[in-house]
Amino acid sequence: MFRDRLDAARRLADRLGDLRGHTPLILAIPRGGVPMGRLIADDLDGDLDVVLVHKLGAPGNPEYAIGAVAEDGSVQISDRARRLYGDDYVREETEAQLRVLRERRRRYTPVRPPIDPAGRVVVVVDDGSATGRTMVAALAALRARRPERLIAGLGAAPPDAVRALERDADEVVCLTETPDFYAVGQFFADFAQVSDDDVVAALRSSRQSG
Repeated sequence: MFRDRLDAARRLADRLGDLRGHTPLILAIPRGGVPMGRLIADDLDGDLDVVLVHKLGAPGNPEYAIGAVAEDGSVQISDRARRLYGDDYVREETEAQLRVLRERRRRYTPVRPPIDPAGRVVVVVDDGSATGRTMVAALAALRARRPERLIAGLGAAPPDAVRALERDADEVVCLTETPDFYAVGQFFADFAQVSDDDVVAALRSSRQSG
């Protein structure tokens, strides 16, 4: 159990301590991953930015991820989920979440223009993942942009999600890996909602190397 996201972030920063001196690029998944990403970036003398991905929610249960979409429009979804929910639903849900991502980019860019991950040591940060799909979408989109090294860092996930991430990341750092996983919030005493204003404030206040 973590006290809050910052507690988890401190523990992740400790696990990633070998990156100090390499100016890592910390790419946080909004919104919950951003407070964590800011602390990690500051602790490791790295740069903070966001990677925009969003889960595709199931019909009637938007919190359950059936897949995920990245800002570039690439979709990560299993053939089974596509057959189960249908192409029309997947297409409509993808467009809905892409609109969310476009609005977030519109809000975030004036504060922190996107940082190119090419040739950088990149750490993708989130508070946790029930399925791994959102993090996998982020990793896949970033891999195409040729980072030097791609690391996934998260607070909690079930073993099957961690295994999925290991196929797409050079390294996975997961603080709590357990099959007794129901929701990310179960691992945090304080799991307060993070707003877009909170994200903007974190990006504005975080250091950035020249």
